[in-house]
Amino acid sequence: MAVIGNDGQGEEISLTGFSKRGWPSIIMQPGATGLDMPPFALFSDDSPNLDGSIYRSARTAAREIMIPVYLYGIDRQTINGLKRKLFQSLNPKRGYCVLKFTEGNNETRLLRCYYKGGMEGAESTDTAGFTWTKFGLTFTAMDPFFYPDRPETTRWDFGSGAAFLNPAQSLFPLRVSAGVLGGTGPLNIYNPGDVEAWPVWQLHGPIRSFSLASPYGDLVKASPLADGSDIVPSGRVLTIDTRPGHKTVLDDQSTNYWSLLDTNPQFWSVDPGNTSTSVSVVTGVGKAAVVLSFYPRYASFV
Repeated sequence: MAVIGNDGQGEEISLTGFSKRGWPSIIMQPGATGLDMPPFALFSDDSPNLDGSIYRSARTAAREIMIPVYLYGIDRQTINGLKRKLFQSLNPKRGYCVLKFTEGNNETRLLRCYYKGGMEGAESTDTAGFTWTKFGLTFTAMDPFFYPDRPETTRWDFGSGAAFLNPAQSLFPLRVSAGVLGGTGPLNIYNPGDVEAWPVWQLHGPIRSFSLASPYGDLVKASPLADGSDIVPSGRVLTIDTRPGHKTVLDDQSTNYWSLLDTNPQFWSVDPGNTSTSVSVVTGVGKAAVVLSFYPRYASFV
């Protein structure tokens, strides 16, 4: 396990890498709490005529974590240096901390949280000495889920790069170049996480229209423009970010595409396990692609 401060951009401090007594170190002790299933907030209504309450909904609440650590120094100077190192890394005014967990299978889980307390210090004989001290670091994770260090990514290619109509042949009988009209479905998306994940879509032009459909009928769609031009021109990339707190529809030049989506787009999440979906694209003159990426969310560090 390791902790990284300053919005995850600071020095990585290992809490499990102690190798010998001749070297100062910060060591995680037994007794950590709050690292498995996150807490839930339950919402209910009371009835004047019935016993108890009526369940309405639930949401995942912020996670509280406590990690006991032992700071070991070879002299007074090194133990004070270790304390200052933690002070500077964990200061919430400088940003969140990243708790990094790596299991034996080398899978990495990351949790973003803010230091809350635990380093106030106590000089009793069982908590501190001339070259050592103990702290119970407490953190609050506003987002209570653990994330991997890399996203899950899937790509679909559309179009063959040929013109929609072949100019070398007569107009009739009508011939449409293969691959210009694109449609796939059903497609399988696998989410290895414990809860739903919110995808980020990247649409690489040229694209004249598209639809992204969930298995439950939720739809993000853009119909063809009246003048027949490409919604996403060749060489441009439209990013549809469905994550809560983001929810943007911007291209690589920061042009807002909200007005080009059909009325009432329904941004949908990917359920844990296998999900069947469909992606349909009508390309312009050229080859287009759709890239789906998301970070699975895990309830625990394992």
